[in-house]
Amino acid sequence: MVGAGAVGLTLAGRLAQQGVPVLLYEAAAERERIGSKAICMQRETLESWARLGVGERIAERGVQWRVGRTYARGRLLFEIRLPDHEDHFPPFVNISQSEVEELLERRILELGVEVRRGHRFVGLRQDASGVDADFQTDGGRVTHRIAYLVGTDGAHSAVRHALDVPFDGYTFDDRFLICDIRADLPFTSQRHFHFDPPWNPGRQVLIHPQPDGIWRIDWQVAPDTDPDAERSNGGLDRRIRQVVGPHVAYELVWMTGYRFSQRSVERMRVGRAFLAGDAAHVMSPFGARGLNSGIADSENLAWKLAAVLGGGGPDRVLETYDSERGAAARDNLAATDATMRFLAPRGPMRSAWRRLVLAMAPRSAWFRTRVNSGRLAEPARYAPSDVVRPGPEVRDLPPHGSVAPDLPLPGGGRLRDRLGDGWVVLVPRLAADGVVIGEGSPYGGERAWLVRPDGYLADSAPLSSAAALRPPFAV
Repeated sequence: MVGAGAVGLTLAGRLAQQGVPVLLYEAAAERERIGSKAICMQRETLESWARLGVGERIAERGVQWRVGRTYARGRLLFEIRLPDHEDHFPPFVNISQSEVEELLERRILELGVEVRRGHRFVGLRQDASGVDADFQTDGGRVTHRIAYLVGTDGAHSAVRHALDVPFDGYTFDDRFLICDIRADLPFTSQRHFHFDPPWNPGRQVLIHPQPDGIWRIDWQVAPDTDPDAERSNGGLDRRIRQVVGPHVAYELVWMTGYRFSQRSVERMRVGRAFLAGDAAHVMSPFGARGLNSGIADSENLAWKLAAVLGGGGPDRVLETYDSERGAAARDNLAATDATMRFLAPRGPMRSAWRRLVLAMAPRSAWFRTRVNSGRLAEPARYAPSDVVRPGPEVRDLPPHGSVAPDLPLPGGGRLRDRLGDGWVVLVPRLAADGVVIGEGSPYGGERAWLVRPDGYLADSAPLSSAAALRPPFAV
C-alpha cells in the first residue's frame, strides 16, 4: 500500500489478518493530527474495524447522534430520528478521522504490518509477475519489488498519476469554510443542517457533534473567501457567534477551507496495481459517503487479494473489485451530485425549484421528501458476478449481493462475530455444516446462505441443497 490514511491502514490490517505479508509506505515522516476531516462513520465501516479489533473502541469513543434537524431561514422544517439500534453498532458514530487513524496504525503494527515512513512514491513498472515501485527517501531513490501495489494515497494520488489514469469530474465553485470548536452547546446528540440561515444568506451551514465537547461547523461561502483573512479580520468569530450565541465561551481547535469535487476513475485496477478510497473517487461530504466508501473498498479488495495470493483464487476474482466498487462509486457520486445540485443550484429554474421546495416543506410531506441535505450512506448492493451468484428475488429475504443482516445466534453471540475470516455457510437448523442462525430470522426457515469474507451474501439454496453451497473457487 502507498498511503497510510484510514483506507490504507484498514486494507493493510485486513490483509495481515489473512496471512498476507504487507508493506505500507507513507511519504510523511510522522503522523500529524489534522482536525476533524471525515467524521461520520457508518455502521458497516465500524463492522470492518471490529474485524480488525478496534471497532468497539471507536464506537465507544465516538458520539452517537440520533436526531437530525433541518432548518430553512431559521425555521425548523423537519427532523429525522435514527432508529434505536438492535445491531452491534448504531447507524452512525461521529469521531475524527485523525483519531481513528491513530488507533488503526497501532493495531496494524500489532498485526505485523511494516510501515515505512519517509518513502515518497515516484513511479512504477510492472510485468506479469510483479511490480517495481520507486520511492524517494532521505537516503536517495530506492526500488522495491512487490507482488501487487495499491494506491491509497488520497485525492492527489501519485500512484494514479503514475498509472496515467484520468480522474474525470468537476469541482464546485463555492468554497466551504470548516472549523472545529470546543464549546458547551445544548444539543449534544443532534446534527443540525441550515438552509439559507439569516446569518449565512443564500448558502448553507452544517453542525455536527464530536467527542470531548468539540463541534464541527461547515459554512458554504463565496468562492473568493479567504480562510486566513476570515480568522484575522474577525469574520470567523462573527460566524461562530451566530451559531453558538454571543455569550457562549468557545475554543477554536482547527479550521480550513475546501472546494469539494466530484471525480472518479474509469478503472480501479490496472494490471497488478489498484486504486482505493480518494485515490479512486472523491465526492462532497454530504451524506457521509467519502471515507465510508473507501473503507468498503478496502474490505472488498482485501479478501480478494488474499485469495489470489494464497494460491486458491484465479486472477479474474480481482476484476470483480473494479466492477463492484466502481459501480458503488458511481452510485455514491450520483447521490452526492444530486445533493450538491440542491445545495448550490445553477440557473434560475433550479434556484426557483429549491425556493419552492423549502417554502412548502413545513406543510407538505411530498415536498419534505424533496429537501436534499445529503442522503445518508448505505452499503452497496453488488450485481451478479464470479463472486455473487444470481438469486431469486424473494420477498422479505435479503438479496444476493447485499450485506448479510446481523442477528443474535441461538447459541449466544452475534452473527457478525462469526464473519470476516473466510467463507461461511448459514443454516436455519442443524441440517448441514455451517453457522446455525435459527428459523425465525431475516433469512427465512428453508434456505441456506453462503457469505463472503467481507460479509456479503454470495449465494443461497433450498435447505435440501445446502451441501452444494461452496465458494466459487478453491480456498
